[in-house]
Amino acid sequence: MSNLTHVLLVDDNSKYLKDALPFYGYEVKAVCDGLQALEVLHSKSNNFDIVLLDVMMPNMDGWETLKAIRNDDKTKHLPVIMLTAVNDDQKMVSGLKIGADDYIVKPFILPNLLARMEAVLRRSAIHKELTKETSDSNVKINSLTSKEKEVLQMAAKGASNKQIAENLFVKEVTVKTHLNSIFKKLKVENRTQAVLLAVQSDLLD
Repeated sequence: MSNLTHVLLVDDNSKYLKDALPFYGYEVKAVCDGLQALEVLHSKSNNFDIVLLDVMMPNMDGWETLKAIRNDDKTKHLPVIMLTAVNDDQKMVSGLKIGADDYIVKPFILPNLLARMEAVLRRSAIHKELTKETSDSNVKINSLTSKEKEVLQMAAKGASNKQIAENLFVKEVTVKTHLNSIFKKLKVENRTQAVLLAVQSDLLD
């Protein structure tokens, strides 16, 4: 069960998808409106990978629910596909600006929805991986001393060991010592790899 993709289905008429999606490897939790959806998303048991969100619902419609999801740090990156019975380009564009990841117009065929879900989930996985890489890079960069960061910044701008030594008023061997320490802390083998990590971490801004 842990390998299943967890779907929060927010629709006041959810029986069809609730019954169909489990056959395709999805574990579905269905709620009837936006208020229930937000309550579930705010719970400690929230482990959803994607939200299927109907637009027309009682109590809180899909637009307001989407805004609330995007305004919450806990759920702002959660993929959301809007389900709507209205094929209105203007409303779709507005929804995309609010933060919808995709749209599908009712009535739809199930393979179309499944393909859209898979595409959105792939994009989400790529985003998570890039975010993790950036976070890991930041942790490594933050382990450097201020002097090591200074050396790395100058190295990234193309300065030689001799030039760095002159700028810092130290011996060239001291620069080499700093660079060796930088390579060890960043877990890289050379200057080029260290500079790439510095760029990923915005150290050069």
